[in-house]
Amino acid sequence: MTGVSIFNQKTNDFEFKPGPVFANIVVGDEINRASPKTQSALLEVMEERRVTVDAISHQVPRPFMVIATQNPIEMDGTYRLPEAQLDRFLIRAQIGYPDHDAGVDVLRTHRGGSPMDRLEPVMELSEMQTMVSIVDEVHVDDSLQDYIVALTEATRADGDTRLGASPRATLGLMRAAFAKAASEARDFVTPEDVKSLAEPVLAHRLVLTPEAELHGHTASEVVRRALSSMPITVPGTAR
Repeated sequence: MTGVSIFNQKTNDFEFKPGPVFANIVVGDEINRASPKTQSALLEVMEERRVTVDAISHQVPRPFMVIATQNPIEMDGTYRLPEAQLDRFLIRAQIGYPDHDAGVDVLRTHRGGSPMDRLEPVMELSEMQTMVSIVDEVHVDDSLQDYIVALTEATRADGDTRLGASPRATLGLMRAAFAKAASEARDFVTPEDVKSLAEPVLAHRLVLTPEAELHGHTASEVVRRALSSMPITVPGTAR
């Protein structure tokens, strides 16, 4: 996954051969089928954007993103993702079944061969880098930062949680709000940005108590309780 050092007999030295993680976008299909060793190999690169092999660090290309799918139904031959790894994913989305129209589109796109064979780039790398720089310029009001921290603190105080949202989750919620604001051509974050992203950013990072799981409670319920207990009406205004 990360790469290996191979001895070169011509140079009489070891050479680092980068693994597949050295890419701008890394896709892990059904990541819960990967062994714990493979999953742990992603921990450093997903946070630090670098890989360390034989005490030498190697930077991965920027921008860098990991997209993964997880099969929640079939459990044979799978491994539970550790909390530290889940905490490194910014957002988790539940896809579910496609609706009728989307199902018809799937059939149409597969006529004449796999659509994967017809994929074309939609933007240049430089354009993506420009988008990242725009997101970095988005403003967030101090009161909204307090609100984000209060939301994560509420998940830790909830009686159904054994492990609440981490400081990494707090940063993730703010950064996701930056991206949402920029995608809507705004240079400031609104309360609605934070509220709409709280569940997909926070829920997968929470660990429920055995009692809560036994009674069928979910992490999403914990996030919704935190949102309902802390109303906020801070107006979003441009700088």
